[in-house]
Amino acid sequence: MIIPFFLPHIGCPYRCVFCNQRAVTGVRQNVVSPEQFRYQVKRFLAYRGEQRDRVQIAFYGGNFLGQKKNQITFLLDEASKFVAAGDVDSLRFSTRPDTINDESLDILEDYPVATIEIGVQSMDDGVLTLTKRGHTALDSQKAVHLLKQRKYEIGLQIMVGLPGDDEIRSFSTAEKVADLFPDFVRIYPTVVLKESLLAKWYLQGRYTPLSLGSSVALVKKLFLFFAGKQIQVIRMGLQASDQLKNGRTIMAGPYHPAFGHLVYSEIFLDRVLSHLNHRRSGVDAVSIKLHPRNTSHLRGLNNQNIKQLKKTFLLKTVQIISDSKCPTDRVVIDGASIPVPQ
Repeated sequence: MIIPFFLPHIGCPYRCVFCNQRAVTGVRQNVVSPEQFRYQVKRFLAYRGEQRDRVQIAFYGGNFLGQKKNQITFLLDEASKFVAAGDVDSLRFSTRPDTINDESLDILEDYPVATIEIGVQSMDDGVLTLTKRGHTALDSQKAVHLLKQRKYEIGLQIMVGLPGDDEIRSFSTAEKVADLFPDFVRIYPTVVLKESLLAKWYLQGRYTPLSLGSSVALVKKLFLFFAGKQIQVIRMGLQASDQLKNGRTIMAGPYHPAFGHLVYSEIFLDRVLSHLNHRRSGVDAVSIKLHPRNTSHLRGLNNQNIKQLKKTFLLKTVQIISDSKCPTDRVVIDGASIPVPQ
């Protein structure tokens, strides 16, 4: 369970071409009072389910370690009170790689910070320069090594479809990220947010975003690559929010409120198609058993996967059997167990 606090643009020395965090989060107020902080944490804790095995207070957006030291310690002091009380297990935050050094990490020593996410975005210096990130790939490598020395759980955030990026560079980024052995990864397709420099470039014809289909196909390949390296991908696509849903924030690009679902659906469809391609012809029915949480992934949006299976193999019946005893990383097709990356 994550209790999030969004700090848009706080501590950021640069304005990346794709960035408009206030538009994404809807948060306009940068400074939170102790009373507001405690209220929000208690509000989230009131909805804590019995199955939640870990609770973290998280600081997202902005550049956490780029803040003034007194602001960093204020937030950590307030959050640590809930850890001391036993209501929260640990803390996490996201930050830029070039703010991670021995001096900034020393500030954290007396606090229960467990997880640190780094906004890597790309491991290609040309792409980083074009997007005005203000740091290099080497900065990201150094940051990960420092965090590993201090035994933090490490997450790396990357983006696809940035200016100057392409599929080859995206895969090169994925390979270099995998070589750092993070605990998890997030993958974000680049969208054109209003009031960002990228919006200006888009209107000038200087930047063309990926289509939704191309973005899903690319992120699917990256997901499978990380899965093969035993690196968990915990998010694909921007978190859906009212600001993004209302259509007044995104100008263009591959945004979908269920982007990750689209990726998983393609993976499940690929697995079933590959298996059915090798079975004998003339059979007009198929039975597919899987864990209930994967049923929607198999079906796809608006049952599109089932429609495609029927059309491709001239099937009259596709029987879907939800079975909680079935492993989440397997699909059983007419008795044959097929692995599905998670």
